[in-house]
Amino acid sequence: MTSAALETGALVARHRRRARRVVAGLAVAVLVVLVLALGQGAVAIPPLEIGALLLRRLGLPVAADPLAQAVFEQVRAPRVMLAFAAGAALAVSGAAAQGVFRNPLADPGLIGVSSGAALAAVAVIVLGPALFGELSPAIRAAALPVAAFLGGLAATAVVYVAARSEGRLVVSTMLLTGVATGALAGAGIGWLTFLSDEQQLRMLAFWTLGSAGAATWLTALPTLALTGLSVAALVRLGPALNAMALGETEARALGVDPTRLTRTTAAFAALAVAAATAACGVIGFVGLVAPHLVRLVLGPDHRVLLPASALLGGGLLVAADTLARVAVAPTELPLGVVTALIGGPFFFWLLLRDKRRSLT
Repeated sequence: MTSAALETGALVARHRRRARRVVAGLAVAVLVVLVLALGQGAVAIPPLEIGALLLRRLGLPVAADPLAQAVFEQVRAPRVMLAFAAGAALAVSGAAAQGVFRNPLADPGLIGVSSGAALAAVAVIVLGPALFGELSPAIRAAALPVAAFLGGLAATAVVYVAARSEGRLVVSTMLLTGVATGALAGAGIGWLTFLSDEQQLRMLAFWTLGSAGAATWLTALPTLALTGLSVAALVRLGPALNAMALGETEARALGVDPTRLTRTTAAFAALAVAAATAACGVIGFVGLVAPHLVRLVLGPDHRVLLPASALLGGGLLVAADTLARVAVAPTELPLGVVTALIGGPFFFWLLLRDKRRSLT
């Protein structure tokens, strides 16, 4: 074996050890964020008390405040779990979309997936009673993610078909098609808002601004299941996305079918975004910010990028939701507003950075 090969192997081994340390540190940091989020609110719960509540929930004879236990089990825990699942889903979907489209600006919100999912979900809220009669809470809970999935998948298909030209993806067309798809979905949501009654208007405000405030175990557990399935499936596509980064011709030479990979990625990304949107409404920029921050530290290897993005995205959305709860207490800021305040400047920075690179 040549010295160059030995040096390359040593570099790869060092990078892998560093990646494992960074991911482990990120997991610890996210765990700290989760514990802090569980304790913040009108009823403050210290971290040690949270540990006692968990032990008591496991059946151990540990003394705990009944009020804190009720708040923890019925309000805080489902909300934090829902925010984490939604953030992980959006971040992994963004990382996968950036990989399959080979564009760092791809994001479920920017390419219209979130808007398509929201439009379909809003249609179920407004038109469902007229078309199918009054829906029971259980049927509505099942219908919303299904409709959101179909809407997100349809938006993804429109963007993908419109952006392909002579066998390749045109980045500018992809972004413009995403903007157009989002605008059309916004017009549809506006029309449905005009048709809605007072009760539906309150629900639509939730969808357009984003919130985890309505979280219950009934909504959190299905979202956790769907996002867990989607995240696991997308993480398994990491090696194929690495091959796709080399180009479609090179990916075929390595045994990867670009068309099949794109369809699979789009389907699971749409499912993840649909589950997050159905539970929390439209939340932007998490799928853009989290993958970029991970890529800056760990590089573009999707085998590490995807799981690390899930951790960071979940932690970021939990932190944003906690800020939304406590910043102007006793009222709440819309979660989508908080993420937009964070993600908007970050997106401008990415555009300026790419502009400077194109000029050099």
